[in-house]
Amino acid sequence: MSSVNSTPSHPSAFILTGVPGLEDAHIWISLPFFGMYIIAFLGNSIILYIIKTERSLHQPMYYFLSMLAVTDMVLSTSVSPKMLAIFWFHSNEIYFDSCLIQMFFVHCFSSTETGIFLAMAIDRYVAICNPLRHSVILSNPVIVRIGLVILVRGVLLISPLCFLLNRLPFCTNKVILHSYCEHMAVARLACADTIINTVYGLIVGFLVVGFDVTFIVLSYFRILRVVFRLPTRAARIKALSTCGSHICVILAFYIPALFTFFTHRFHHSVPLYIHIIVANLYLLVPPMFNPIVYGVKTKQIHCRILAMFHFKRIK
Repeated sequence: MSSVNSTPSHPSAFILTGVPGLEDAHIWISLPFFGMYIIAFLGNSIILYIIKTERSLHQPMYYFLSMLAVTDMVLSTSVSPKMLAIFWFHSNEIYFDSCLIQMFFVHCFSSTETGIFLAMAIDRYVAICNPLRHSVILSNPVIVRIGLVILVRGVLLISPLCFLLNRLPFCTNKVILHSYCEHMAVARLACADTIINTVYGLIVGFLVVGFDVTFIVLSYFRILRVVFRLPTRAARIKALSTCGSHICVILAFYIPALFTFFTHRFHHSVPLYIHIIVANLYLLVPPMFNPIVYGVKTKQIHCRILAMFHFKRIK
């Protein structure tokens, strides 16, 4: 460990505490987190494999689902290995550059995930409200461009957070009260004014979430108007079932995400260990939950999974 230096500079490394106040329970906390990570990684890998190998699933909805699966794997892998190393091996130290890289991946792919939710909502809107032109409007080149725009947006919006942190001087306190390098948790250790970091973080959060949620809500408002005008009850149930899994996935992501976002800035009434646990669940529950929901609720994927495991049992 580097020696303490009173001169403001970048520390060679930070110390991550894991879950502050629950250090004695780290081994027990790690078990469900490890289980969620394994389920998330395997579940999303299976989703990607099925979509790649099943030609009938080469459609816009499943291309966006593939993007979501990759994003979920990156998000959960960005934090889980280091977090489990803290819980199991007391490997609390993380290099300054590694901390910035982890922070970039966490925030960039969180932004990417919310963008993919918007793209999936638009896909459902076109499929239900304008089904005859669905394949024309959302052609393969258009889908690729949408994916690139979502990723580039995340990179362009989150990169300044890393540069803003890199320009800050840090003093003797190197202990991050968190299990991964979250932007505001790191910024609080600086011995300089961090108002620019705080304001920019708020602006990015409100821009990304505000923009995406607004258009997701508008898309589903239009979808519901069309659905309730369908002539038969069976058609309405089928259309609502198609959107139901997407709505569940969106809520599983945004509820803990918003809780984490606001408690980092107005956290005085929330116990720190509660905030840290929810912040970890925010990066593990949706990646675990998404393949389960789509595997159960999407008939094509559900049947393909059953066929795959049935074939393995026969062999």
